[in-house]
Amino acid sequence: MMTLRQLSAKLESIPASTAWYLADLAEAKGKQELFTKQAPQRLKVLREHALIESAVSSNRIEGVTVDQARIKQIILGRAHLRDRDEEEVRGYRDALRLIHEQGAKLPVSEKTIQELHRLTRGEIWDAGKYKDKDGDIIEKYPDGRTRIRFKTIAAAKTQHAMTELVDLWGQGLRERWAHPLIAVAAFNLDFLCIHPFRDGNGRVSRLILLLQCYQLGYEVGRYISIERVIEQNKDRYYETLEQSSGRWHEGRHDPWPYINYVFFILKTAYKEFEERVGQISAPRGAKTDLVLSAIERTSQPFRVSDIQRVCPGVSVDMIRRVMKDLRASGRAQCLGRGQQAQWEKTEKW
Repeated sequence: MMTLRQLSAKLESIPASTAWYLADLAEAKGKQELFTKQAPQRLKVLREHALIESAVSSNRIEGVTVDQARIKQIILGRAHLRDRDEEEVRGYRDALRLIHEQGAKLPVSEKTIQELHRLTRGEIWDAGKYKDKDGDIIEKYPDGRTRIRFKTIAAAKTQHAMTELVDLWGQGLRERWAHPLIAVAAFNLDFLCIHPFRDGNGRVSRLILLLQCYQLGYEVGRYISIERVIEQNKDRYYETLEQSSGRWHEGRHDPWPYINYVFFILKTAYKEFEERVGQISAPRGAKTDLVLSAIERTSQPFRVSDIQRVCPGVSVDMIRRVMKDLRASGRAQCLGRGQQAQWEKTEKW
């Protein structure tokens, strides 16, 4: 709540970089309606793909992984769950569906936040409950050393802090202390600093970000996985979070590195959305476009498994067909044999 408190003290100016991001995002939002009217079938595939990517990426950031071959069954089907990791991935799917289907009706409240946590944590004993013990964010080094990266709000003060955070969010929107997107990023930073749950705070923070953006009309997360974009920029996430959380408890922190990071993520997602939908030229299949887009973003050399990792909703056979076509057209070449063979793009790409 310390960042929202700063905004409530009448924000006099914002960094130039923040203003540029806001202008770019306003333009992207303006194009959003036009894009969403194009190619309904393509949008349906993008929505399905974003759902899968989001559930997988948000959990993978927290070290939760599942068998690639079972991802589609876990998220889109009713497959029997084998372990705790699969339970958490499906739980995140359920939370996403709640936001997608009822986002306009879901208030940004403690009840909603606790429900999202309950869904993502499954049958674990403290799902949906605030922490009952103090727990700082500890960074572990390869040699075994540790350090406290951030001291979170004490368990005894968590309820009060969350109540204030939600109240300040509503008050800030009514009184327009700052641009609503700045309030979104500020809320996200404060939530992570409060760290209200024993575990699963990162996942809930990403769900709340999605919900708040939807309610402000920024709906790119329906078609492009915000969580996957965050995962691809994970180092910058931790770097800016550390920069902006310093002196947070005293209210003397600098929130702008993290706020700009959130805007960078949204802008990156909108850029990808425009590339996939706004520039439709060839009658290719939507899943083919997903694979080609993944190859475009992948550093060289790469393997089929690398593309499968970022396209969990596309079958490996489809990926191989696309690779075969690229090789036939001279746009990519295979550097070896077998399933683990490496590929690279050619000058024709």
